[in-house]
Amino acid sequence: MKERRLTLNAEKRKAIADVFQSHWEREQNPMRQKHIEAIQNYDAIRPKTLELVNNIVRKHQPQEHVDTIREMTNLYGRSGGELHNDNCFYFQKPTIEVDEDGDESDSHEEIHIDFTLDTFVEGHNRKAFAYSYYRDELKSKGLDPDFDLKLNNDRTKRNPRYYEAESQVRKYLGFESSNDANKGSTHANVWDNADKIWVIGSSYCHSRQFKVDDTTYKVLQLFKIAQAQVVKTHEQLFHYVENKMQKLRLGLKSYKYFDQAKALADKLGIPLNESVLNESSSMALSVYSPENLASLLEDKEVLTREQKIAFARKQMQQSVN
Repeated sequence: MKERRLTLNAEKRKAIADVFQSHWEREQNPMRQKHIEAIQNYDAIRPKTLELVNNIVRKHQPQEHVDTIREMTNLYGRSGGELHNDNCFYFQKPTIEVDEDGDESDSHEEIHIDFTLDTFVEGHNRKAFAYSYYRDELKSKGLDPDFDLKLNNDRTKRNPRYYEAESQVRKYLGFESSNDANKGSTHANVWDNADKIWVIGSSYCHSRQFKVDDTTYKVLQLFKIAQAQVVKTHEQLFHYVENKMQKLRLGLKSYKYFDQAKALADKLGIPLNESVLNESSSMALSVYSPENLASLLEDKEVLTREQKIAFARKQMQQSVN
């Protein structure tokens, strides 16, 4: 008796596309590696920058002055002065400007150093750094850290699905209010309360302008570049995968049967099983979960195409059983 071919519909095509996307997002490709390295570089440069910033602040505002104001405020409240535990700082490098007539005037260049998760990277969504830094974790929670990139800078495309994804991500990271008893341990809260430096003055970060020389200014710029690279490499990874997905979606529309998609997956070394089409199956999540994927990524030697398929098939069989 001839075996009946499994027919595809829109829902099944989407399930298949999700498997391809999961593979392309997590395989060791140049864009993913750059993103990982950008985060590692930021993590390495952050404590060094914090130490430098602390030294600059203490040079302008000696610790004994801070201690004096703290003593005065203990006695007289705010009348004794103001102190703020800060993780946001502005620095100025004095420069000379020359106008079109050749006249010189004093000026300055300014740089903003922010150690919070809510740090702003110019030209991007206010929370782009956070979405990028925690991209893999958000993905593992079933959330979409790429929701803003999908607009392709066209804000008119924002729809209810966009706002739902935004709210879910922001709430998980701790940017939106929550009744959760653990809200104090959210990523945003932890970052907000870490790596702070006591400064003399109010909570208005921009009210303090610490002057630095050219060499120090360039070192501070390296920190800003490291932050920007975390965001930039996230964008590159997204577009790398999305370019593949656009072509795949067009191809899947022309496929009527599952075996056609299976043949494509086999040629690309992507494990695909009919169980992914079962709504109750968690195959895609189990195969590409961080725990199972680690077995692939932690190998010292690069696995062959056949080894990757064999590994994935084993995981799929376990998920089915």
